[in-house]
Amino acid sequence: MMPQELAQLLLNLVKEDAPLGDVTTEAIIGNVEVKAVVLAKEDGYACCLPDFAEALRILGLNANALKRDGGYFNPGESLMMISGNARVILTIERSLLNVLSIILGVVKTTREVVETAHRVNPRVKVAATRKTIPCLRSLIKKAVTVGGADTHRLSLSDAVLIKDNHLAIIGDVEKAVKEARDKATFMHKIEVEVNNIDDAVKAIKAGADAVLIDNVTPIQLRQIISTLESLGLREKAVIEVSGGITPSNITEYAEANPDIISTSYITMKAKPVDISLEITQTTKP
Repeated sequence: MMPQELAQLLLNLVKEDAPLGDVTTEAIIGNVEVKAVVLAKEDGYACCLPDFAEALRILGLNANALKRDGGYFNPGESLMMISGNARVILTIERSLLNVLSIILGVVKTTREVVETAHRVNPRVKVAATRKTIPCLRSLIKKAVTVGGADTHRLSLSDAVLIKDNHLAIIGDVEKAVKEARDKATFMHKIEVEVNNIDDAVKAIKAGADAVLIDNVTPIQLRQIISTLESLGLREKAVIEVSGGITPSNITEYAEANPDIISTSYITMKAKPVDISLEITQTTKP
């Protein structure tokens, strides 16, 4: 997300939070310049702080990020310095903290999930999905990469992914792959969602670049991959597994040796990192 877009996002959130103004701030706070700091109340890893600082500058405040992407921070550490009009800072405070805490939570959770998978299979890639909080996808996908995972598709425009509802309409795996190959640009990879070995074989033989094995158990995944190996098809397509994967079972899926493990856990179940904004200095003009 470009800083201009992030600035507009913050404005939209403020409009939701203060549709008719911040009545408390407007009632008791005058024309005062203040300095403030965004503080970490628990540990984590920085992400997008320079982007938020630039967005705040666009909105008329002075702001400086104190941590680079991926930088570790302890509880009590300062993440960003902000200065400017007190009314603006107080009105935007909660909108800023809400979004930033979510992003930091995604980074932290992603790192934990990736590290768990890599303990048993350092080669496997963990990836996100398109299940993201509305309007925050680009920020969340950046957080995923800072946390060590792959973004997967950023949008429906990135690649062909033939899912179960597509197949329910078109009715045939081979036909779906052929039509996608005929009509899609050569730059777009083609992936097919399957949940059994027969459809996996059909998809790969039809020329799919990847198969997404969805909603299977680790044992079923092992069996599918083993069958593909025996048929000489294992190396002809990227093997991705998804569906119900969490930190508690990701090692079982990683041990089955897929190429990609995609999970919405890192984007939808991540606990926001606790942060606060504190006024540190007040200067009357």
